Amino acid sequence: MTTSPLIQNQKPGAPRRDGHPGIALTVIAACQLMVVLDATIVNIALPHIQDALAFSTTDLTWVVSAYTLTFGGLLLLGARAGDILGRRRVFMAGILLFTFASLLGGLAQEPWQLLAARALQGVGGAIASPTSLALITTTFPEGPERNRAFGVFAAVSAGGGAIGLLAGGMLTEWLDWRWVLFVNVPIGLLIAVLAPLYIRESERHPGRFDIAGALTSTVGMASLVYGFIRAAEKGWRDEGTLVAFGIALVLLIAFVFTEMRAKEPITPLKMFADRNRSGTYVIMLSLAAAMFGMFFYIVLFVQNVLGYSPIQAGLAFLPVTVAIAFGAGLSQRFLPVLGPKPFMLGGSSLVVVGLVWQTFITPDSSYVGGVLGPMIMFAFGMGLNFVTATVTAVSGVNQHEAGAASGLLNAMQQVGGSIGLALLTTVFGSASTSEAEKQVPKFLAEGSAAQKADFAATQQLPAPWGHEVLAHGISTAFIPAAAMGLVAVVISVLVIRVRKSDLEALSGTAGPMVG
Repeated sequence: MTTSPLIQNQKPGAPRRDGHPGIALTVIAACQLMVVLDATIVNIALPHIQDALAFSTTDLTWVVSAYTLTFGGLLLLGARAGDILGRRRVFMAGILLFTFASLLGGLAQEPWQLLAARALQGVGGAIASPTSLALITTTFPEGPERNRAFGVFAAVSAGGGAIGLLAGGMLTEWLDWRWVLFVNVPIGLLIAVLAPLYIRESERHPGRFDIAGALTSTVGMASLVYGFIRAAEKGWRDEGTLVAFGIALVLLIAFVFTEMRAKEPITPLKMFADRNRSGTYVIMLSLAAAMFGMFFYIVLFVQNVLGYSPIQAGLAFLPVTVAIAFGAGLSQRFLPVLGPKPFMLGGSSLVVVGLVWQTFITPDSSYVGGVLGPMIMFAFGMGLNFVTATVTAVSGVNQHEAGAASGLLNAMQQVGGSIGLALLTTVFGSASTSEAEKQVPKFLAEGSAAQKADFAATQQLPAPWGHEVLAHGISTAFIPAAAMGLVAVVISVLVIRVRKSDLEALSGTAGPMVG
């Protein structure tokens, strides 16, 4: 039996159709888009999900939280699996698991079935997302070509949330809420088919999994995320909240000590020796905390106060994607010349200004004056920062550690978003309760008999009194969001430094930045 010369000359792990970097990048970016937008695509569909599956209002929050919890908690494990088993192989496994879970979620007939599917989606996303970023380092040589790929990847990561809101609105209004999950199935299958054709397999690094590190980091991060989510629902003094934080503290401390002693750590701590990389992780944590809250509460405002339909609410976020893409393109072009500091400082400052602007939201705010202006400023700042953070966090990392570096970056994004949303929700709840105490007497004095009967049955204030409560809660919640953005500004000033070697590495003319 003879072997084709093409197969004879093909290197192990090479794609079957080499020489198509554009298609390879499209496959990688499509995976990241699918994973990122699934954190928001269900938001607009939540009222329809609640009616269809008889969720209580409290339980409904877990449709979002179940995904974020497993996604953020398992990212480091997914990154390490790619390094040891081969990134393309792990990438495909994550995509197929994510696709299967999406199908199960769309078919769910009971609340627990949907929650289980969402958690399984998070597992698939945690496997696929860090390996997709690491695959860029395998597919593109360091320098301008890789920076351009990172720019596309970062723009997709940052804009995925807004695209998810638009897609969720269209699918919910035109088809059915189940299609916010079903839509992943054909896309996921197509990615799984194209990946071995156009993406090169990375070199496998023999070794054992750092089981102790994987377990302590995964369970510790999941417990931390769960603690903040539960605090938003049950309060900071709740026994379950305190237990979750206690478990997280113990496990994360144990994780650090485990990594310090492990011969093959899941997260090489030497990556934190570079101050630019460490600062980047903190900046990502802070900005993601503000970003998740911004998306969540502006969606509430445009639908519940401005009265937008699901599609109108999705369209309202399109300028976010444009602004992020413009900021990403600008930073990608000039990053090798100016280095990371100007973009991190300028981008974080714009984020803070946009968030402070949103603290002035009232029921009388229009879309153009109260939402669009600050949202564009916020999004442009995020675009500048996401590209810069993506390149800085991974640039110069040794090939066999790229998965861990990208996993940390993604973990900071997801955990930061979960923590930020939980903190903002706690502030929102307190402010809303306080405002409601002021509005209820006014409503009882001014409302109609029919409105009072509805209020007695639902305990929900109608407009305009309910709008006052919601707007006050949202504007107050943006105060801690602005504070989170300010943390990123401070880190940009005090921690991030630009060195000649950094600029040379970003231009592809020098060796690794780590050292």
